[in-house]
Amino acid sequence: MQTIDWIVLVVTLAFIVLYGVYRTRGRRNVQDYIRGGNESKWWSVGLSVMATQASAITFLSTPGQAYNDGLGFVQFYFGLPIAIIIICIFFIPIYYKLNVYTAYEYLESRFDLRVRSLASALFLLSRGLAAGITIFAPSIILSAVLGWDLNTLNIIIGLLVVIYTISGGTKAVTVTQKQQMGIIFSGMFVAFFLIISYLPEDINFNNALEIAGASGKLNVLDFSFDFENRYTFWSGILGGTFLMLSYFGTDQSQVQRYLSGKSLREMQLGMIFNGLLKVPMQFFILLVGVMVFVFYQFNPTPLNFNPAATKAVHGTPFEKEYNGLQVKLNELRSDKSELSHLLVTDPQAEVTAQTGSTVSAKTALANINNEENKLRDQGRMLIGLADKNVETNDKDYVFIHFILNNLPRGLIGLLLAVILSAAMSSTASELNALAATTTVDFYRRNLKEDRDEAHFVDAAKWFTLSWGILAILIACTANLFDNLIQLVNIIGSLFYGTILGIFMSAFFIKKIKSRAVFIGAIVTQLIVFALFGLDKFEIIRLPYLWLNVVGCASVIAWSLLVQSTSKTGTTAA
Repeated sequence: MQTIDWIVLVVTLAFIVLYGVYRTRGRRNVQDYIRGGNESKWWSVGLSVMATQASAITFLSTPGQAYNDGLGFVQFYFGLPIAIIIICIFFIPIYYKLNVYTAYEYLESRFDLRVRSLASALFLLSRGLAAGITIFAPSIILSAVLGWDLNTLNIIIGLLVVIYTISGGTKAVTVTQKQQMGIIFSGMFVAFFLIISYLPEDINFNNALEIAGASGKLNVLDFSFDFENRYTFWSGILGGTFLMLSYFGTDQSQVQRYLSGKSLREMQLGMIFNGLLKVPMQFFILLVGVMVFVFYQFNPTPLNFNPAATKAVHGTPFEKEYNGLQVKLNELRSDKSELSHLLVTDPQAEVTAQTGSTVSAKTALANINNEENKLRDQGRMLIGLADKNVETNDKDYVFIHFILNNLPRGLIGLLLAVILSAAMSSTASELNALAATTTVDFYRRNLKEDRDEAHFVDAAKWFTLSWGILAILIACTANLFDNLIQLVNIIGSLFYGTILGIFMSAFFIKKIKSRAVFIGAIVTQLIVFALFGLDKFEIIRLPYLWLNVVGCASVIAWSLLVQSTSKTGTTAA
């Protein structure tokens, strides 16, 4: 980090905060504060929805996911266009007709206060946890690579978001997210073209794809029904559709984004815009990670991208062995470079393998990458032996390592601004939605005496601050998971199936009444927790995406069962 990088970083973040405060000052009624005055046009709605989902985790974890596993993760988003169509046809018109502030208001009119409160509470629990993770994700990585104090970073990011979110509510979130998405797209395109330019002169983009393909990084589609594999075409289409239906259709952090639209048409167009752009955007971010993989076929890499993990080995009995693995990794790099050049100049070329047999250059390159993975696994084992508290999984550190070690001065600051802007945009949406749900579904709904609009705006601001503080506390006590982008989606999948089941029952099965759906939701939530625990301990295998399908179906099935039992009991009586 040079002076110019600090200037770019600080000026960018300060501009976002001050712009949000300036553009949205003085909003004193609930319509303006929670629904942004219904002033947003379709493209603004679409960008806001996209920015809410595209957190810092997206730009830190996704390239690392592609570096390790290739483009297959994009299958996770295959259900999104299907979900968007259903939401535009059924969900948005109902919300618009009822003129609701939160999605859960509808549930009281369809069922009763008890069901509304349950769905709201499940949302608050899941999104409250996720808000802490969206702060924690960039903090822990920036802390590791820059040497900054982790908790200080959590507090700085959290407070920056709280300042402009409190100031202008939904409108502040919306107007700043347009600037943030501009910064994010600019930064990612710059990173992509720089990676291509850093490749050897005789390696163009098409050659880079050939090298990536030789190592299995371009395998997009997996049509298997293997539950050991989290990301397949079927899990994306089925599990992904249910997850996206719940996220975009019932999660207040998303619903609040399109409820700010000027009209029903603007809301629907905004969601369609997001649906058309989201999958290509995720594919592009994954492609950036694949290009980073190709870049490191020709350039040296650390045995573990997490600098804190490498540092943990120094001065321990495992340091010598760890350094020996690093030497072997460096030797492999020269072999990878030669084979990569050979592959693009003569794809049919054959080489002699270590076993003495003759294999194609493509097979030889794949074998070397497999050998590299084994070395990295051995390195992780040594790190774990040296310090059990250090994160050995380094997927989330791959892209930030590339940024800090290869980008020119000034652009490092821009890419860090991208990461922090993404963190701020998603966290702001979450805090805004948490405060709105708490204010509308619990505080205002249960307040006996009449109060003016300004009172509820002030209440929403206090709830924003409270949730902001809680999110910072969660961030300060969180632990890294296998991969941060997976952690956020796992948290969602634990609750979204139940919430979606409640809404699907409300929309499409009129004979289900409040008592039945309430019992069905409670039972389902316990089942989902149990299934997740059984999968975690490998008693049964059920990838988390399928929890959304199981949860939704279980709520409907249990509700129908309870409803039919109630009717039978009534008839018998």
